[in-house]
Amino acid sequence: MNSSAVAGALRNRTAVLNPNTRAQIAASAATAGWHDRRDGRHGWWRHRHGGYGWVGPLFWPFAYYDLYDYTLWGYGYDEPFWDYGYNDIYAGLFAPYGYDDLVGYLPPSAGSPRGTIKQARSARTAKPDRLAQLCGDDSRDIAGLPIDQIQQAIQPDEAQRAALDDLANASVKAAQIIKAACPKQIALTTPVRLAAMQERIEAMISAVGTVQPPLQKFYDLLNDEQRARLNALGQDQRKRETARNPDTSLAQTCGGAQPGVTDWPTSEIEARLHLTEAQSTSLAALRDASAKAADMLKSCPATEAITPPARLEAIANRLDTMLQAVKVVRAALEDFYGQLNDEQKAQFEAIGPRRSAFSDQPTGSTQQTAARTHVRRHHPSIHGLIRYFMSMARW
Repeated sequence: MNSSAVAGALRNRTAVLNPNTRAQIAASAATAGWHDRRDGRHGWWRHRHGGYGWVGPLFWPFAYYDLYDYTLWGYGYDEPFWDYGYNDIYAGLFAPYGYDDLVGYLPPSAGSPRGTIKQARSARTAKPDRLAQLCGDDSRDIAGLPIDQIQQAIQPDEAQRAALDDLANASVKAAQIIKAACPKQIALTTPVRLAAMQERIEAMISAVGTVQPPLQKFYDLLNDEQRARLNALGQDQRKRETARNPDTSLAQTCGGAQPGVTDWPTSEIEARLHLTEAQSTSLAALRDASAKAADMLKSCPATEAITPPARLEAIANRLDTMLQAVKVVRAALEDFYGQLNDEQKAQFEAIGPRRSAFSDQPTGSTQQTAARTHVRRHHPSIHGLIRYFMSMARW
């Protein structure tokens, strides 16, 4: 996050508005803390279009941008919104981060340029300032809708201009709501991760509710020709992306789970935790709840909405489904987790990082050294891609 490429991209409004650049920033931040045999390129938790659902303790980096990009431009320009789904709930249960990995997301302790684990423990409630940059920005320059572009397209009258100002103010308030849900502590356990996930989705739902009324009011004030011009803005933005990826569709992205994600490590959990009969029953209920959540999130829009209000409504429906899916899993998780003793909890938390290792390579210092070297070599290419996408930024 402190690298020149990532820091520069975060400060560049044009770069952050580019969904490809955001995906590369998220990938760089998500994989920076991994150690030993974890490889960001092969991890199942990476999204279809290159981003990551979790960056350290943060769920859904750049959430605000994903919301308004899809609302304005539609699928084909910004697919990342629809990448989020069951895979991310699974990642919340079996996260690829350990405590040492997460320390790097905390701000450095006073008097120490890098800080120590001991200092980080005392600073656990401090706000991760670098993560805050991924949570959204409440300034009009960064978070505001492209008001000038909209005005040029529709040439609003006085009443329409007032409604557009109300929409702009609502968009800034929505960004503030989402930013306020940025994690203020490191999520060290599975229940805390799912709680953070639920809080983040609830904030996004609140943000959508803030924007919906002024957006609908503004759209209703437009005549047919102005609506056609506004809708054409999205079509123009999508043309280049659609040409690059002609075989992708909203239904494929929204409903497609990556292979193996729903394969629960039941045998490993039972071998490590030595469950009682009651605990085994509770684990089965958690597994069933997880499968139910996966089925819920397979439901996707049958067709692409063609107007901004309709696309925002699709966003609202998807977020509500995600929230219900998280709640289903979280309730079952809390029942199971609450029955574990401290040793069992530690064993359960250790399953995630181990499962994120290569499955086809033996353990050992030679392989671990090679993997560390590989990960270090991977990041410069990510930074190069960030610089490339900054140069190709659309706005």
